[in-house]
Amino acid sequence: MEEKRKQHVERMNEKRVITRQRVKRIKEKKKKFFGEFKEFALRGNVVDMAFGVVIGVAFTAITNSLVADIIMPIISLLTGSFDFSSWAIQISEGVYITYGTFIKTVINFVIIAFALFVVIRLVNKMRYEKKKEEMPKKPTEVEILTEIRDLLKEK
Repeated sequence: MEEKRKQHVERMNEKRVITRQRVKRIKEKKKKFFGEFKEFALRGNVVDMAFGVVIGVAFTAITNSLVADIIMPIISLLTGSFDFSSWAIQISEGVYITYGTFIKTVINFVIIAFALFVVIRLVNKMRYEKKKEEMPKKPTEVEILTEIRDLLKEK
């Protein structure tokens, strides 16, 4: 009986050791995972991207107002319709295709896409100019030949 008890205690101790090792590995993995996430989240690109998203949302609100409050009334005035977004085609009883709303959304998209194109173009232009400044000046053919001549004179 005593022998069985000792064996049981040994098995339980082994299980405890294995469980502690597993818990330790899980904690290390969790720590590594959250450490990687922290490094990722605090990296400059992610912060820049988050800032860009906030600016993009604000810009979308401005664009929506521009389209709804300025562009659409002008288009409606030119086309003779008072409310542009109410333009629709009835295809059956109670079913409409509201193409006016679709046109308004397309105009929003074109304005936002054009603005992003201009911003990205400016950013790329600034990057290119910065890289151009950082690049060392290449020697001219005359400078290379002069250097070769001077090296040959030294020998």
